[in-house]
Amino acid sequence: MDKPRVFTEWGHHGLLALKPDVAVLIIIDVLSFCTAVDIAVARGATIIPFPHGDATSAAEAASQAGALCAARRSQSGGYSLSPHSLQTIEPGTKLLLPPPNGATITLAAGTTPILAGCLRNATATARAAQTIANGGAIGIIPAGERWADHTIRPAIEDWLGAGAIIDALDLPLDAESETARATLRTLRPGTHHPRLPGRHHPRDRARLQQHRLHHERGGWVSAVFVKQPSEEPSIKRTSFL
Repeated sequence: MDKPRVFTEWGHHGLLALKPDVAVLIIIDVLSFCTAVDIAVARGATIIPFPHGDATSAAEAASQAGALCAARRSQSGGYSLSPHSLQTIEPGTKLLLPPPNGATITLAAGTTPILAGCLRNATATARAAQTIANGGAIGIIPAGERWADHTIRPAIEDWLGAGAIIDALDLPLDAESETARATLRTLRPGTHHPRLPGRHHPRDRARLQQHRLHHERGGWVSAVFVKQPSEEPSIKRTSFL
């Protein structure tokens, strides 16, 4: 039996466990951080994940970065974590998204290359991960949600998103990765992109895109998602704060 090259663990603690031993990490937060990233970056925008839910802190960070700050979902108009709100985002826009769970997990990756994965970009994400890993191990992190006490609450859409990416990798898997892939294949035989009844809105679909996380250093540790260049991906490090 071949040694596993794909490893799957849930959430923040799972990322910390896998980070030392993998060449690239894939965060899956389908509803809706990674889906929002997919849509915005496909249109040429830059997404800055911010881990603090406090509106004042987020607004200050956005101002320092020269970025817009996403509105709450309940507010009418403007950009928010809702993927639909980002379908008309202008190329070149910098947008700070403050989802506490997805952003906290993303920033915990440190300097390890990271990809934003969801159901719609599973194939492209898998392809990019294999290029970045260059024969090394790949870590799959379904983000899940959090209870009031901050313990993880597994989310089926993230598990299915993980399964879709794993299915596209076609590499030796650990037991958790095999289970995620099997779940996807059982629920939707023959497809990599199952629909999520009642939650995955059809208007949020967009073409597949691959993304990288580019680390930025400054007054606060941050990172930005930008569109993947056509050439082999590389990490850039800059400072805008």
